[in-house]
Amino acid sequence: MDTAPPQGTDELTYRDATEADVPALVALVESAYRGDSSRAGWTTEADILQGQRTDPDGVRDVITGPGSRLLVVERAGEPIACCQLEHRGDAAYFGMFAVRPGLQGGGVGRRVLAEAERLAVAAWGVREMHMTVISVRDELIAWYERRGYRRTGRTTPFPYGDERFGLPQRDDLEFELLVKNLAEGGAGRPR
Repeated sequence: MDTAPPQGTDELTYRDATEADVPALVALVESAYRGDSSRAGWTTEADILQGQRTDPDGVRDVITGPGSRLLVVERAGEPIACCQLEHRGDAAYFGMFAVRPGLQGGGVGRRVLAEAERLAVAAWGVREMHMTVISVRDELIAWYERRGYRRTGRTTPFPYGDERFGLPQRDDLEFELLVKNLAEGGAGRPR
């Protein structure tokens, strides 16, 4: 079980993932979204999707893809969170976001998101951050809205039948695009 860090070790460090990180990052993402372990946090998708959330090939593709980086977030040398950033013209895409379940709700996610926004602006000069969220995830969407993201109403179908994305437990899943304007000075400020 994860507990609060000892006094003075709340420092988060950020680095780009390497291929050596793949097994640990797959385990982190899976623990945050799938199975009983994910129920320790609030980001679980266990009731709407079973099966895998990602796999070693998917994580490796993010690490090695052009214009893509997978950020590893560590505390005291231990990976506790990660997120994908991908350069897409005037925007960056934010994905594969995971925080260790026992640490969710304590501000780590908010700090990681703010740092990802700051890095995207600093590295690529982007004006917007884009992400897709399963549209039935109301609590998660509300969390992003409190951080300046807005729902666009633009959706894409969930890839039913492609087990790489999990085994849907509902027939009404789709992804909705959320967007934040980073050019208004909102990037990188935790709220």
